[in-house]
Order: sequence, then C-alpha cells, then structure tokens
Amino acid sequence: MDEKLKRGIYDFAIIAETPDLSQYNYIEIPESDVWGVIMSEGHPLAEKQSVTAEDILPYPVFISRQAVNTDIPRWSNNITDKLDLCVTFNLANNAAVLVKEGLGLAFVFERLLETDGKSGITFRPLEPALETKMYVIWKKYQIFTSAAEALLNELKEILK
Repeated sequence: MDEKLKRGIYDFAIIAETPDLSQYNYIEIPESDVWGVIMSEGHPLAEKQSVTAEDILPYPVFISRQAVNTDIPRWSNNITDKLDLCVTFNLANNAAVLVKEGLGLAFVFERLLETDGKSGITFRPLEPALETKMYVIWKKYQIFTSAAEALLNELKEILK
C-alpha cells in the first residue's frame, strides 16, 4: 500500500498508525479502535471480561505485523518476546478461521470482525486498554483529479 500511495496509484489510504508527516498529509478519524483478543467461544479466557498479558502467555498467538511491531509492545512492556507467536497475518478473517478451530488466540481490533453468538468466536478487550487512532493519508504535494479533490473536501467536512 505504501509504495502504491507514493507512486500515485492510490490517492488515499486509511491507516491505523501515526502517519509519517515528512511524506504524508492526513486527516485524523475522530474515533479510535480498541485492541483485544479473539478466541473460540469455548476457550477458558472467554469467561473473563478482559485479558491481561499474563492471561495470554500460555496460548498460541496469531498477530498482525503492525501489532507485533508497534501496538502490542506499547501495551505489554515488550511481552512479545515471551508470546508463543505462531502466525502473522494481514487479514483478520484468515486468523479468525484458525481461532474458530481452537488453534490459538488472535490480536485484532474490536470492530473488525463479527463476534456475535453465531460466529463461533468471541472478543475480549485487553487490560489495560489499548486504543489505536486511524488516519486518512495522502502524499504531500499530490495533484488530485477533480473526483479525488471532491472526495478529500468531503472527508475533511465529515471528519471535522
């Protein structure tokens, strides 16, 4: 995504990390998302209201590259060294398949997946809570088409 944005193939991107201000302009999305762990409905941690780093240590973990490099170390004082990291993923739906089969836990955003009673998985927020801000970014000095310019103006108005 980063390379396509830099080359002008993409006009905009939505990211869940602080933008590089030397390369991008941005609009901060007013809401943040909460990190947590998904697990199969029958998992022992499903009985808890939230999970701590110590709760997670005994289990295999699936995690995105962003989470392992940025977010989880910020939350857990570098517990990532002690985690049983089995799989890194780019798409949370792929991790959810493994979780549903009872193969481990996955770090995800709260609103990323369906975790209702029909999905076979459940979400528990991290304790202490961990939130990540979202941003719409675009390349500095980007020359937009009229459609992209109209979209940007609309986004600026909506996300004030």
